[in-house]
Amino acid sequence: MQQTATGLFPRLIVAALRGGAGKTILTVGVAAALRSRGKDVAVFKKGPDYIDAGWLALAAGRPCYNLDTYLLSPKAVRGSFLDHGAAADLALVEGNRGLFDGIDLDGKTSTAELAKLLEAPVLLCLDATKTTRTLAAVVSGCRTFDPGVRLAGVVLNRVAGARHESILRRTIEHYTALPVVGALPRFEEPLFPERHMGLVPTPEHGWAPQAVADLREFIARHVDLAAVVHIASQAPGLAAVGPSPPPPARPAAADPVRIGVFRDAAFQFYYPENLEALQAAGAELVFLSPLSPGEGGLDRLHGLYIGGGFPETHARELAANTQARLRLRALVEEGLPVYAECGGLIYLGGELLTGEGRFPMAGVLPLSFEICPRPQGHGYTRVEVIGENPFFECGAELRGHEFHYSRAIDWAGREADLVFRMRRGAGIRGDRDGLVHRNVLATYTHLHALGTPAWAEALVRRAAAYRDGQRH
Repeated sequence: MQQTATGLFPRLIVAALRGGAGKTILTVGVAAALRSRGKDVAVFKKGPDYIDAGWLALAAGRPCYNLDTYLLSPKAVRGSFLDHGAAADLALVEGNRGLFDGIDLDGKTSTAELAKLLEAPVLLCLDATKTTRTLAAVVSGCRTFDPGVRLAGVVLNRVAGARHESILRRTIEHYTALPVVGALPRFEEPLFPERHMGLVPTPEHGWAPQAVADLREFIARHVDLAAVVHIASQAPGLAAVGPSPPPPARPAAADPVRIGVFRDAAFQFYYPENLEALQAAGAELVFLSPLSPGEGGLDRLHGLYIGGGFPETHARELAANTQARLRLRALVEEGLPVYAECGGLIYLGGELLTGEGRFPMAGVLPLSFEICPRPQGHGYTRVEVIGENPFFECGAELRGHEFHYSRAIDWAGREADLVFRMRRGAGIRGDRDGLVHRNVLATYTHLHALGTPAWAEALVRRAAAYRDGQRH
């Protein structure tokens, strides 16, 4: 395809030496502070993450898109970045883990490789706890480890006081020539509580906007925002694949394909790209919640997408809505297409065992789940489709990710109904994932629509067939 080049495209990646060093606090605060100054900030999260992305979206007032060089091709990553960021005043990317951390020797899935792919300057967030001059050596090592990564500035985190900050600032700037553009003081209480995968999801509490506002003021006091914008503005023009042909026009239907999406405090893990892909494929999305009393509009649907989340923290409420559980089970037996990931898989099971008791779920699938104190699956997945199912061709290879504290119990199904063979990852049972029942496919693996473009088309196609009376 033809190549074009953007003009001025201010952009910046926030990275660190490890997870938990303060990247999210810094990135969310910078996004909120720049927005309060009238900047249109496009936000992105590197890697398979829903929770940090939710906080970034709240801070920026616009969706946060995920950039992942394992799930997506380099072309798709760069294209998504340009599509959603080129028109903004500044594109801000939060990295993940340590700057050079990846899943292989070459670090192909690292934040550093993403920075090179996007030709973006890197702002390094450094945890300064109990260290001074050594940090200058660490920064110097990062610069020489991969000269292709453009380190452009440093923000210090967890600084003990003015003297500590002065020593750090002078040594880093002297030995590395990188500017220190901010120093965040150490605080006793975390700005945000944490659970499982980092920050608590924003839909779970009403004080999220105030928390972002407090963080905005905190960052504005301790970070030189003008210097941050200047660093971002030094990024070069970014070559991109030329404009794609527009999708074919879809004739308006008297009865549009309506795909339901459970979206509430229990089910909240959706990539915006996945929802947009369903709409681009011709679906009208209907958002509903099994936490609300009654069946909540299930009868209006032609298909259903249930994402991940924390059903375990809402197990009592989910179990109490008997009408929704029974109606969903009946619709599945009538042929309703359903695609479910992780939390959605759990909801479709027989029961959910938590520390508070054993709670009935929808009873669609022949197994139950229990919540464990440690992760039962964590990281990238690679699956081979080995059995017939409603959405994917046999022989296809899918890339995704999983992170769950639950495990399957009380298995009463057929092994043949587990249609994904795990080439990487834990899955549901043994080396298998992807449980099929009628037009349902439920899996621990989360997929990204830009990495698996066949998914949205298949779900919409199945939903259209259901609408038209083809229900088996």
